[in-house]
Amino acid sequence: MRAGRDVEGWELIPGQARATVRRVGVLLSAALLVTAALPAPTTAAVSLTEAASGFERPIYVTHAGDSRLFVVEQGGRIWVVNGASKSVFLDINTRVVCCGEQGLLGLAFHPNYATNRLFYVNYTRASDGATVIAEYRRSAGNPDVADPHSTYNRRVMLIAQPASNHNGGWIGFKPGKPQLYIAIGDGGGAGDPSNNAQSKSSLLGKILRINPRDPDGSGPRTYKIPASNPFVGVSGRDEIWSRGLRNPWRCSFDRANGKLWCADVGQSKFEEVNRSKTGKKKNYGWRLLEGRHYYNYPGRTSGNLCTSGCKELPLVTYAHTAFGGGNCSVTGGYVARRAGAPLLGRYIFGDFCSGRVWDIAANHTRGAALPTPTATGRRISSFGEGADGRIYLTDLNNGIVYLVNGS
Repeated sequence: MRAGRDVEGWELIPGQARATVRRVGVLLSAALLVTAALPAPTTAAVSLTEAASGFERPIYVTHAGDSRLFVVEQGGRIWVVNGASKSVFLDINTRVVCCGEQGLLGLAFHPNYATNRLFYVNYTRASDGATVIAEYRRSAGNPDVADPHSTYNRRVMLIAQPASNHNGGWIGFKPGKPQLYIAIGDGGGAGDPSNNAQSKSSLLGKILRINPRDPDGSGPRTYKIPASNPFVGVSGRDEIWSRGLRNPWRCSFDRANGKLWCADVGQSKFEEVNRSKTGKKKNYGWRLLEGRHYYNYPGRTSGNLCTSGCKELPLVTYAHTAFGGGNCSVTGGYVARRAGAPLLGRYIFGDFCSGRVWDIAANHTRGAALPTPTATGRRISSFGEGADGRIYLTDLNNGIVYLVNGS
C-alpha cells in the first residue's frame, strides 16, 4: 500500500488485516445508507460454522460445478477443498504482487469447464501492479491440479493501474452464458481525480463484459466483444457493460433470475449495494455521487441527498457510523437459493471492518431500512457460493472459511 493515499478506508497488510480510520486506500468497495424515516425490520441472527481452515489471507471461495470448494489466497495460491482434505490447485505467487489492495483477487470457472477445463483469474502483476485477466486450464489427468506443463496460461486482458489501490477484483460468468464480467475499480486516489469511473474512454471504474475465449488462435486479438454490449458502434469503449463504480468488491448473479448484485466501497462516509436486472449501460453514479449523496457533481452541493440527475441509485446504503459505527468497507455477497434453506430468498452481505452481516429479501425495496445486522467478529474479505447453493464467508485474519448456516 502506498503511503499518502488520501482515501479513508482499510488496509490489508502482510500477515494481518486491520481496519483503519486514517486516510489510506480502500480495497473493498460499496456503501449502504440507512433510511431513518423507516423502521428497521428484524431478522434472525446469522450464524457461522467453520468449513475449512489453514489458509493464508483467503479472499474468495467458489466452486467448479461439483461438491469441491476452491479457496483463493491473496498471495497467489488457489486451494481445492474436497471434504476434509485440501491441496494446492494453482500457485502463481511469483506473478502476483501482494498485498495491500493487490494480489490474486478473482477466480471464475468457464460454464463449459467440465469439457474445456478452462478457468480465469484476476490478479495484479508483480512487475507493475497492472490488472491481468488470464486463462488457465485444468490438468487432463487430475481434476485437483491445474495444467502442470509450464503452468499453461494465456493473458486475456491487461489493464494498467495508476495506483496500487481500487483494483476491484471480481470476475464471473452469468450461469450458462459464455460472457465474462470483470469488475474494475477507478484506479485509486481520493475522489477519482481523473474521473475514470464516468469516462466512457477508460476501462477503470467499470464492469466490463467480454467473451474470453481466444478468437483467432495466435492472432492479435485475445478476446471477443459481445455485439450486444452497450457501447458497440457508439462513442465509448466496447468492453464496458456499466460504469460509475469506485471500487466494486464482490458481485454475484442471482441464480434464480440472473439479477446482478454488486457492492461498491464508498469514499469516506457511505457504503452501497446495487441490484439490477442485468447492469447493462447502468451508471452507478461515482464520482458524482457517494451512495445517495452528491459527492463531486457540478452544480450540486456536496453532501446533500441527491434529488435530480441521480443516475442508478443504490438499492441500500449504510453509513460508516451506522449500527454503532466502525463500518468502512462493504463486502458483497449472494442470494440464498438452495431449496428448503431457512435463508432462502435472502441476500447476505457484510462489512469488512465491523464484521457485521446483513441479510435482506432479494426483492428488498429500494431505500428501505436495513435490518439489525449480526456482529460476527470476522474480517469479512469475501462471500462465496457452493455448487449446492450454500453460502460461505472468508475471514482474512484467521484463514478460515465459514459456512453461513441456513443458506
